[in-house]
Amino acid sequence: MTPTVLRPHTSTSPPAPARRRRGVPPIRRKEMLAGYGFVLPTLVLFALFVGFPILRTFSLSATEWSGFGEADFVGLDNYLRAAGDPVAQRALTLTIVWALATTVLQTAIPLVIAAMVATVPGPVSVVVRTALFMPGIVSFVVSGVLWRLIYDPNFGTLNAAIQRMGFEGFNHPWLGSANSAIPALLVVAVWQGVGMSMLIFFAGIQGIDPGLNEAAMMDGAGTIQRFRHVTLPSLRFVTAIVLALNLMNGFKVFDLIYVMTGGGPNNSTQVLGTYLYGLAFGSASGSVPQLGYASALSVVVMALCTAAVLFQMRLSRRASR
Repeated sequence: MTPTVLRPHTSTSPPAPARRRRGVPPIRRKEMLAGYGFVLPTLVLFALFVGFPILRTFSLSATEWSGFGEADFVGLDNYLRAAGDPVAQRALTLTIVWALATTVLQTAIPLVIAAMVATVPGPVSVVVRTALFMPGIVSFVVSGVLWRLIYDPNFGTLNAAIQRMGFEGFNHPWLGSANSAIPALLVVAVWQGVGMSMLIFFAGIQGIDPGLNEAAMMDGAGTIQRFRHVTLPSLRFVTAIVLALNLMNGFKVFDLIYVMTGGGPNNSTQVLGTYLYGLAFGSASGSVPQLGYASALSVVVMALCTAAVLFQMRLSRRASR
């Protein structure tokens, strides 16, 4: 009987690849450290001058504090007070209405103007764009003082021009009437905000492929049809940015209204920004600062601005598809 010889088992499968060493290569690690080193000063400054004030505002909104002595913790009482405060409710409503109105006007009007300016020859286009952008350079405080003089019922240039045209009966205290104060302020806001939005739209129009308009013209499309079917679809992403910027600026409105009307007459132009400013510095609370309540209202403004940012992010994602 022949004995059985056991042979060693030999695998036919290829050898296992050598394991790669995990970790970041030294050169890559140095680049990352250098990048963090450049970003670190900005992060520190942001944390000190933005992050800490935001956290401090949240903490103050849960207290009752006049700025002197120790703050008394009241929890959500300031927010409940805002829910029952008729002036705060009116200011919140007017803030939302103002943001929506300025967003629509400062988006639609600059879009049409940019489309018209894009058809103007080069040198003339530069002059027109410069003239439209000039009001945006002026600060809201300066423009507010300027337009307050224009609207002045006694020696303002607006009423003087109306009288010279023979319409003496149309003289009106534009900022002194609750019915005309908001429209008068909207005129100033649009006058100053159209230039920046127009330039953004103009840059977007310059980036549109000229072949699209040429093909539309060959198909017999007119100016309005090309604007509707070529320009507007090509500016979806730019429009989303302009909408978000205008909406956020509308929620943050303060200086223009504060300089021109101070929230009056009879709180008819009172927005959250002017109301919380008066509360924080005592002019709206019997000379007694209410920093806790004002901080709660500022948290509401920050929530509105956050909603505007989220809205912009959603629009941008839909426009980029």
